[in-house]
Amino acid sequence: MLPERFSQCHKLEKPVQRMLYLFMISLLFLGSSNCMRIVDLTHEQSISTIFWPGNPQYNFTILFRNFSGSYWYESNSFSTAEHGGTHVDSPAHFYKGGWRTQQIPMEKLVGRGAIINVKQKASTNPDYRVSVADLIDYEDTYGRIPSGAVVIMNSGWSDKYPDPNAVFNTTNPSDPNTFHFPAWHEDAASWLINKRNINIIGVDTPSTDYGQSKTFPVHILLGKHNKIGVENVGFLDQIPESGSTVFVAVVKLRDGSGGPARVFAMVDEGKDQCTSGSNCQFYSASLLIAIILFVLTQKY
Repeated sequence: MLPERFSQCHKLEKPVQRMLYLFMISLLFLGSSNCMRIVDLTHEQSISTIFWPGNPQYNFTILFRNFSGSYWYESNSFSTAEHGGTHVDSPAHFYKGGWRTQQIPMEKLVGRGAIINVKQKASTNPDYRVSVADLIDYEDTYGRIPSGAVVIMNSGWSDKYPDPNAVFNTTNPSDPNTFHFPAWHEDAASWLINKRNINIIGVDTPSTDYGQSKTFPVHILLGKHNKIGVENVGFLDQIPESGSTVFVAVVKLRDGSGGPARVFAMVDEGKDQCTSGSNCQFYSASLLIAIILFVLTQKY
């Protein structure tokens, strides 16, 4: 039989061990936690939203905006075509049998961001199309584009939004034959689909096919392979060309060929770049609490 004093010490051993364990986890976690910056890549939906010719314009109607008795109350009605502003092209948009909007798996709407900077080339050639050579140059700098990536062209066109004459680069924005803006070459899109198995191909212009396209081969390729297109992405200069995660939160529209999307990126800034505008404190605290709760529920 153990002496009583030794027995009492033994009873304290497990709680003390547990507290030491939690303390060590806290130190290790807080020492390695990073900041996550959230960046909005979406143009707002409004009366200035840009649509391809032939689509109805955006409409916003205030149903009620006033006091109702003792409280304030607001309610509105809005209508919009699917393909306007920052939006998704579902595979069904240009391919019979492709996924409609509500059929797109959630995991296909997020991926590591690969931002292909062609601003200099597009500034001298508004009909520029991103090439396979551009993608190889990107990989020479940042490494292999990962499977499931969200690959977006940055041509600098976002700065022109929402002026339709500037975005379509024409004096007649109702005539697609006069459009001149950059996008993807079908060879580059095919390379990304077949050799890198990306989730999404995007542009900061109105179409994944360049302005002068008449046959829309990139749209057809994306649809055929159930890949997602996203158009009129904004503010790409605010995220790094590599090192982000991009989310394309399209409205879950039944039978849709696309739909408005809230596109945003999460950027890992590293623990040395934490600012008051980052969400590092929230993420760190949340994960630390989860770890502590898990440990407390375990039997020792």
